[in-house]
Amino acid sequence: MAVEYRITFDDEHAFSYKIELDREPLLATEHIPLSDWTDLNHQRCTNCPLDSSKHKTCPAAADLQTVVEDFKGLPAFKKAWVSVRTNEREYSKLANLEEAIRSLLGVIMATSACPILGRLKPMAHSHLPFASNNEFTLRTISMYVMREFFRMHEGQTPDWHLNDLTNDFKDLQLVNQALWHRINDVCAGDTNLKALLSFFSMASSMTYSLDTQLQKIRSLVMADDNFVTL
Repeated sequence: MAVEYRITFDDEHAFSYKIELDREPLLATEHIPLSDWTDLNHQRCTNCPLDSSKHKTCPAAADLQTVVEDFKGLPAFKKAWVSVRTNEREYSKLANLEEAIRSLLGVIMATSACPILGRLKPMAHSHLPFASNNEFTLRTISMYVMREFFRMHEGQTPDWHLNDLTNDFKDLQLVNQALWHRINDVCAGDTNLKALLSFFSMASSMTYSLDTQLQKIRSLVMADDNFVTL
C-alpha cells in the first residue's frame, strides 16, 4: 500500500512522492547521498532509543531529506495544486505549501523506522490529507480507543482515561522539536519549518489541552440527548 503526493506549481515545475506505508528501513545505498544533518547524533532527540553504534543515521531525517531539499528555499505561503492518491481514493486541493508539506511530512514521519514516530503508523494506513485540528484529534483518539478495546478483549487492562496517549505525545513532542532543529540547520526558506511547526502544534494540543480538544470534538460524536460528562 502506498500514498502518492504530487505538488504542482505549473506545467514545468512539479514534485512527486510515493510513500510505501510498509517499506523497509531506508539504507544509504538506496538513497541520494545523505546530508550531515541526517546523522543520528546531529540534533539528536533527547529520548531517542536507538543505539548509535548500530545506527549512524536518524531514520526519520533520512526519509525526510528529499522533501526538505526540494522545498527548503520556498516560502510557506506559495500556492500549489496538491493531489494525493491512496488505494481507495484521490484528493486534490489548491493549498499553500505549509499545509501541503505538513500533510506530506506527517505520513513520511509516521511510516519511518523511528521507533517513536512509528506509534503513529496505524493512522498512516488511513491517511487523511490536509486534516484540520479537530479531524486530527478525532482520528487520533478513535484509533487509541480502538486499540484499548482490542487490548481489553485480549485480557489486558485498557487505558480508558487516555493517560498513555498523553505520554505518547510527550515523546512525540521531543522528536518534533529535534527534527525542527535539524531542518532549521539547512532551510533558507520557511516552508518546511512552518509545516513542521504546524504539525508540532497539533501534536502539542494532545499533551497540554487534551480535555479541551475532547470538548471541541464532542459535537462530532455525541447527540444532545446522549450527553455524558467527560
